[in-house]
Amino acid sequence: MVEHETITREIERLRIVVVIPTYNNEKTLKRVLEGVLLYTADVIVVNDGSTDTTPTILNQYSQIDVITSAHNQGKGMALRKGIKRARDRHFQYVITIDSDGQHYPSDIPVFVHAIAKVRRSTLFIGSRNMDHDSVPRKSNFGNKFSNFWFWFETGIKLTDTQSGFRAYPLHAISQKFYTDKFEFEIEIIVRAAWRGVDVKNVPVGVLYDPDERVSHFRPFKDFTRISILNTVLVFLTFFYILPRNFFRSFKKKRWSDFVLENVFGSADSPQKKAFSIGLGVFMGIAPFWGFQTAITITLAVFLRLNKVLAFVFSNISFAPFIPLVIYASLLVGGMVYPSSSSFQLDGVTLETIKSHLWQYIIGSFLLATVMAILIGSVSYFFIKFYRQKPISSP
Repeated sequence: MVEHETITREIERLRIVVVIPTYNNEKTLKRVLEGVLLYTADVIVVNDGSTDTTPTILNQYSQIDVITSAHNQGKGMALRKGIKRARDRHFQYVITIDSDGQHYPSDIPVFVHAIAKVRRSTLFIGSRNMDHDSVPRKSNFGNKFSNFWFWFETGIKLTDTQSGFRAYPLHAISQKFYTDKFEFEIEIIVRAAWRGVDVKNVPVGVLYDPDERVSHFRPFKDFTRISILNTVLVFLTFFYILPRNFFRSFKKKRWSDFVLENVFGSADSPQKKAFSIGLGVFMGIAPFWGFQTAITITLAVFLRLNKVLAFVFSNISFAPFIPLVIYASLLVGGMVYPSSSSFQLDGVTLETIKSHLWQYIIGSFLLATVMAILIGSVSYFFIKFYRQKPISSP
């Protein structure tokens, strides 16, 4: 009891509330509630349109805050309602625990201790032993599938991303969400990571009792929704998050620091620097209008090239040179896809491109390839044979 009282005081000090979404879990709900109430009376239960004896069970606990939905809206919506109520009551952290009995309320202290130790915003996810004999094989596969995509979208490796036993820092996570079913638990952690919130696992126990546990996961429908969400998140990762993160880090550097760090001072090999420059030149000339930067940085990240060099040289087609690049592309394209028209540098317009679209596209790709090889090769020999003189101390 002394340990319980200590945890209760910590929960009060840290302004933590426990949110329990529930839908037709009459066999396990009472046990979960009794376990949670051993540590805190700050409990919010979201009854998501249950049609069993859930309302009768909840009526036995006057100390808890109950939100009741007239009909089932999905776990994500239930969690969103619980999180909003917690914000309205000015709590700092929400610990969520499922009501299907798979989580042990006795693991609440694990989260409380973890929250008390951190110095910056951190979202904690309970890591279950998914290799346990009681864990269904499909759940183990689903968790590994989710872990992979979370890493792909955020760069953070976790052992469990599907556990509903979590701790959310309310001041740091988003206030507006777009999903309301099981995929919500993916959306919230990915977007938290994108906001700079640390996302970490803490060890928790797990119990899969086939006689008690009721799962409302619909394999086809919910897996499809999750797959669609991951598709959207991957697209945003490529075309928004990676470029955004790069610009944030790039803005902090002076031009002189850029040259010293990324051209001469970088530990990257001359080959990697030359490939990075070649990639930038290719993307700057190729007809990816409006997407050059996003595609360049994304490719540089996944090819493990020098992002800064690739970005800088992708701007080879800046305003004064755009007409020249287009003119050269049309000339090169004319060698492969000839036309009867002749071009003048000062006569190239958007209409010219529209009327000679294939000539321009073919020519721009050929020009981009040749210039990438040429400038990349020159850069390689320059970097390889350049020797920065050591700066002598005064």
